[in-house]
Amino acid sequence: MTTELIAAVEAADSAEGLVQAVAALAAAQTLAAIPTLIGVLAFNNPGAAVVAVDGLIQLGPPAAQAILNNLDDYNYGARAWALRALAGIGEPAALPLLLSAAREDFSLSVRRAATYGLGRLRWADLAESDRQNQQQQCYETLRLCLQHDPEWVVRYAAAAALESLGPASPQLLPAIRELLGQQAQIDEERAVQARSRLAEQRLATGV
Repeated sequence: MTTELIAAVEAADSAEGLVQAVAALAAAQTLAAIPTLIGVLAFNNPGAAVVAVDGLIQLGPPAAQAILNNLDDYNYGARAWALRALAGIGEPAALPLLLSAAREDFSLSVRRAATYGLGRLRWADLAESDRQNQQQQCYETLRLCLQHDPEWVVRYAAAAALESLGPASPQLLPAIRELLGQQAQIDEERAVQARSRLAEQRLATGV
């Protein structure tokens, strides 16, 4: 059955047909689908990529490891979709990749996906002895993104990620709140101001 579903993806001859074939493969929720779903991320078909990302997220950590092992360094579109999948899975092993991509990737879509992903990591999966150090690294990168990234969508994602990081890292919560409060006052983009203010208010009230 899985072989037939994979063959249908490979044989799809229209954009709509590809989306339908990928949806059927993703719905099977089988680990054998992972390589094909990752391959779809490189196709010039956003609809199919969205479905493939959702399928990879459903498959969880095994999919995350496969993505990390097969990341496309040349196709920034595929890289952005892959990072969206990693963000949805929350795989802690992806942290080094997310940190470097958020800080350094030339593509704003990749930086945005990586920044968002830094707020979705499953911190409970890390040993307590490692957790605080890695959360500190996460905070420093998000601070740089929020304060200095030239693209407002990346700064917006950083504000959202900091909101998620706060409850998971009580030792950083005061610094996170202060940072968000400052950005709410000084960012040149109103959407980032509003998102930073909302994040700071939610962290203050615990809502």
